[in-house]
Amino acid sequence: MKSLPLARAIALILPLAMLGGAYAFQFIGGLHPCEMCWWQRYAHFAAVPLAIVAYATRGKACVSALFTGLAGLAIGIGGAVGLFHAGVEYGWWQGLTACSTSPAGGSSADILNQIMATPITRCDVAPWSLFGISMAGYNGLLSGAAALLILVLLLGKGSKA
Repeated sequence: MKSLPLARAIALILPLAMLGGAYAFQFIGGLHPCEMCWWQRYAHFAAVPLAIVAYATRGKACVSALFTGLAGLAIGIGGAVGLFHAGVEYGWWQGLTACSTSPAGGSSADILNQIMATPITRCDVAPWSLFGISMAGYNGLLSGAAALLILVLLLGKGSKA
């Protein structure tokens, strides 16, 4: 498969970039994730080690392609959750959860103050958007496109790894 190296690169770079962006929005921008945001992150967390194994096994094209495909599947699942989450934010359908919390820091000795200081983040409210598309929407679009591209690259004709 002559397009396997590109598929592997996308399978590793995209989830790392999405997670990096999510954490930047959280820790620099102060936008705490809701429960469905975490679900999207879990899929990208799964894609990264799968893509690393794909790189580690690049001498065996079939094994590398398998792990690249599994990473692409995880990315696609993250994108599907993102699109579902965006639909909840836009009010197109009902979400599965109402809200979630993120730790706000503080002394572990004072649990009550930590609980009271923890921001409540609703899943049905987009905390940020650009051109009318929320972060969940961008995750859905970018991850979905990347998953499709990985699939197309893996199914493409060629024999060079």
